[in-house]
Amino acid sequence: MKKIVVISSLALLTACAGQTQLSRAQGSVNDIQIDPKVAPGAPGQAPVWAYSGKTGIGSSYEQYSDGAYSEAAGTGAVSKVWFSLAEGIITETMFGMIHEAQIKDMQVLMIGPDFVDSEQHDMNSEISYLHTDDKGRPLSPAYKIVNSDKEGKYSIEKHVFTDPDQQSLMVRYVFSAREKGIRPVFTVNPHMNNDGSNDRAWSEDGALYASDSGKFMSFQSSRSFALTSVGFVGVSDAIADAVDFQLNDSYSSTGLDRGNVTLTAALDELPAGNKVTTDLAFGFANSKVEAQVAASSTLATGYRRVLAKYNGEGAHVGWEDYLASLSALPKIAEMAGDGGALAHSSALVLKVQEDKTHAGALIASLSNPWGDTVSAARGATGYKAVWPRDFYQCAMALLALGDRETPKVAFEYLKKIQVNDQTPGNNGVGGWFLQKTHVDGELEWFSVQADQTGMPIMLGWKLWKSGVLNDDEIKQWYALMLKPAAGFLTDGGTTNLDWNKREMTLPWTQQERWEEQEGYSPSTTAAVIAGLLSAADIATFSGDTESAKRYLAAADSYEKTIEKFMFTTTGKHNKNGKYYLRITQNTDPNDNGELHDRNGRGVLQEKDVVDGGFLELVRYGVRSAKDKYIVDSLEELDDQTVNHPVRVKYEFEFAGDDQRYPGWRRYGLDGYGEDFVTGENYGATGSYGGIGGGMSPDQRGRVWPFFTGERAHYQLANGDSVESIRQTYVKALEHFANEGLMLPEQVFDGVGVNPKGRYTIGEGTNSATPLAWTHAEYVKLLRSLSDRVVWDSYPLAAQRYQAANQ
Repeated sequence: MKKIVVISSLALLTACAGQTQLSRAQGSVNDIQIDPKVAPGAPGQAPVWAYSGKTGIGSSYEQYSDGAYSEAAGTGAVSKVWFSLAEGIITETMFGMIHEAQIKDMQVLMIGPDFVDSEQHDMNSEISYLHTDDKGRPLSPAYKIVNSDKEGKYSIEKHVFTDPDQQSLMVRYVFSAREKGIRPVFTVNPHMNNDGSNDRAWSEDGALYASDSGKFMSFQSSRSFALTSVGFVGVSDAIADAVDFQLNDSYSSTGLDRGNVTLTAALDELPAGNKVTTDLAFGFANSKVEAQVAASSTLATGYRRVLAKYNGEGAHVGWEDYLASLSALPKIAEMAGDGGALAHSSALVLKVQEDKTHAGALIASLSNPWGDTVSAARGATGYKAVWPRDFYQCAMALLALGDRETPKVAFEYLKKIQVNDQTPGNNGVGGWFLQKTHVDGELEWFSVQADQTGMPIMLGWKLWKSGVLNDDEIKQWYALMLKPAAGFLTDGGTTNLDWNKREMTLPWTQQERWEEQEGYSPSTTAAVIAGLLSAADIATFSGDTESAKRYLAAADSYEKTIEKFMFTTTGKHNKNGKYYLRITQNTDPNDNGELHDRNGRGVLQEKDVVDGGFLELVRYGVRSAKDKYIVDSLEELDDQTVNHPVRVKYEFEFAGDDQRYPGWRRYGLDGYGEDFVTGENYGATGSYGGIGGGMSPDQRGRVWPFFTGERAHYQLANGDSVESIRQTYVKALEHFANEGLMLPEQVFDGVGVNPKGRYTIGEGTNSATPLAWTHAEYVKLLRSLSDRVVWDSYPLAAQRYQAANQ
């Protein structure tokens, strides 16, 4: 009879050195049996999401087959796994649809004789691309991260990418230790099925597993783990266990309890002076067996073959092939100030952020704003969702790059999110596009933002004029989708969807582009007019001349309201008191009207709030860049003497560059940002909210880099030289990108407290990085400079209105 011995986890580390560790539930390693141990501490700490300032995102490149993602395409099996990186570690990793997170974060603890260091908090970190051309420009979204001890004791190099043939994430680790007694410990915090409150975890046959509601993950290694354990975050995890610089506890299962779980896997101590390499695979599936097979298949294929296919090297079809298909990328890269590196990364970012179950669904950002202060107890999309406005920017940027497939598939996708008789719960007028949806069309936010109905029409017109949609296709899409949209913009009607029951009379909008106020908005009206003019042109071509006349009449009627309804002549700012308001709730811009309390800033007067939205009138051709109303408003937009300026009071400075660069906020009294007194993160309710879930009057919206692009487009329309725009605005946008070439929603402007000291002036905050809109604006700017004309201008508007307003 074999001897039964119960031992501690530390003794097990010695007994099993160099051997494959079997499951505690299985209970045997040679002659040693271990009592199964269930981890205590359920449900663990309250779950949150990860830091939103991503330095990298990635997924495999997949080709279309008849406008859908299918294994019938040249790339074969469709991998539906996405990952993100932040603060030196792997953060939210999705499987299924693009918003369905399965991992919150994964990192390494380095445990030594008298220290426990985490990659996220205790190491110097550098990130770069694994696969670049001879100019250093990225050729795929595969990354190399090097995290190193601040005292030089060790270093960790990791390579991160997905397996195009499997539902799996692959990570190669290369460890180096310069002294003895240092042990790497992997810690993974699953958030299976897009939340962190209902998971269970266990170890089995040397692998670790997590599951929730039919979603499974298998965590495996090419090198045998010396120890595995599972537990609950904050109670029975590796960080809690290693307070004495050792791992003392080992648990095989979280039992019947569910909660915020963690997976732990330790390697043997590192040999001083030598490198140790191990490959990890995280397999995802709708069953445990399939998840196990996905991870083991990736490891069996091996690092070099998986990476080569991901990159598209040699005969493989991958990211190299996608970039090579972008016919305009070489010429627009010539307009860049960095040699084209950010142009390449922007192309990758825009394509990565497309769902693969619902082809063409382009999301706003692969992040949850202020994520590490936002509860993950329930599933949320954050910015991993569809807004037709952000969507339009992305599709237009992809078209600018020379991608003739994705914009078409994206345009066709839009029918899924247009309100009609089949929209669940709709008992009102149709034709308009939903405010925010999941990629599968599930309704999330319900307000009518009229620009989001104009932009799909504008996109369709652009695709037709560029030849992406042929004549027969544009006629079909006019009847199917664009005519109902134009009808709504012309006639309005009564909405009746969920809570939204409102009479709509255009150009009044229930919300403008900042999703905060109702009324008459210059930026919204610009898109509505451009959409109607585009619809009229398509209707005329389709033989629907009566509708074309109605669309033109509506556009002309709305055009006459722009200055009458939205331009004050008795303002508080500017030397003559004349400027466009951000929005006015009624038809009198001089009545001292008030706006709704939003983002903790209280009730504001309309005349106090200016934004750059009026520049969209120039972009789309409704007004000339030299129009007197535009010129008057520019003075107010750039006034740095007011208490809360839109243009920051100082210029941004960046290391290695003697030049200074301007930056603009959404509007001067914007509260969509951190509290500048306490440093606490944004406290919104809803899908993304900060600590405490309440608003503060000291919240401060920061500088948004895409306004740099919007202003550059105005300067181009105004006749500024291409070189002057490149030197000021293109270079500014390139400076705003982080080390992973990700462009943010907001950058820190130095006002008030720096939250936890983690921000650098001119670099992204915890709001959302990468923001697809910012990358799109950068790409469109490069294309505009290359063409010497604003890329998304609409000549129909300029021909109809600019001469009449001279």
